[in-house]
Amino acid sequence: MRRPRRPPAPVPDATDAGGLPAAPAAGAFARRAWQTPPVNPSPSSADLAVRTEGLGRRFGERWAVRDLSLELRRGEVFGLLGPNGAGKTTTIRLLSALIGPSAGRAWVDGLDLVGEADGVRSRVGVLTEAPGLYEKLSAIRNLDFFGKLQGLPTAVRAERIERFLRLFDLWDRRHEPTGTFSKGMKQKLAIARALLHDPPVLFLDEPTAALDPEAAAVVRDAIATLRGQGRTIVLCTHVLPEAERLCDRIGFLRTTLLRVDTPARLRTAHADGRVHVRLAARAGPDLLAALRTAPGVAAVEAAADGLVAELREAESDTPALVRALVAAGAAILEVRREAATLEDVYFEVMGAPADGEAAA
Repeated sequence: MRRPRRPPAPVPDATDAGGLPAAPAAGAFARRAWQTPPVNPSPSSADLAVRTEGLGRRFGERWAVRDLSLELRRGEVFGLLGPNGAGKTTTIRLLSALIGPSAGRAWVDGLDLVGEADGVRSRVGVLTEAPGLYEKLSAIRNLDFFGKLQGLPTAVRAERIERFLRLFDLWDRRHEPTGTFSKGMKQKLAIARALLHDPPVLFLDEPTAALDPEAAAVVRDAIATLRGQGRTIVLCTHVLPEAERLCDRIGFLRTTLLRVDTPARLRTAHADGRVHVRLAARAGPDLLAALRTAPGVAAVEAAADGLVAELREAESDTPALVRALVAAGAAILEVRREAATLEDVYFEVMGAPADGEAAA
């Protein structure tokens, strides 16, 4: 049986002793080692990095994604959450022009997804679940190979390869075969590959999977930096606290988008009418009894630092609750509306998890 041929290791035009294209002068590199150049948007894309209208993809009789309509602004980090099989990977493949749509239209960085597919592919970076690296090549030669595929000049490849290998703490292992790397190290190298051509739009599928806490923090900081430079990031993650920390907005997907909003608004909207009141003294039985008769109060119970009231309409009934507390002689230190967790919101939107199904 013939063994599959591996791609030949690239031969740079000018190299250092380890095979890396010759780098620019040290002073110039030092000024930019930890910076990614800002995005120069296409004139036709205005403020929107991604726009879809009724986008869908069908495999046989089954719709993997259907009626997807969405607008993402430049510099936005958008979290895509949903169970396994909800269509997240298909959505990423559609928007990165790796597969064509069965219905609808979309534009990425102002380029038509179908009519300008080659341009779309040059303007996006994709991190898939599988790193997809050549394990017999070193880290430096992997990035050099993919940089050549992107058409990057020698000096540009050299600067960016060193920048990202240092950023992800892989520089000291740059000449070692990728097959000797841990799963976390391969993940970091795959992220570096996705960033190598400085794309304005990034699709990251589980970017911190298998990373230790320190490496995950580096990735999160990198995402924040890229957003600040105008890059738009679509983030698929199973880690709900990570989505809440990183994302400006979150979309819940099950074939189509069920709900889209900021994490804070999602949590507040699903908190019902629970209001937490912190008091200077313990809430006694008389105070609780008085509040139960106040307008708009459905229930009230004592808490360690005050009380929690269940209101019929949190926004309109909170002032009446405060007036009732003052009339009863309570010393109020703080009043705040309780928010649901993102996990609470997830299961309310998606329904109870089925066997073997996880939040994604």
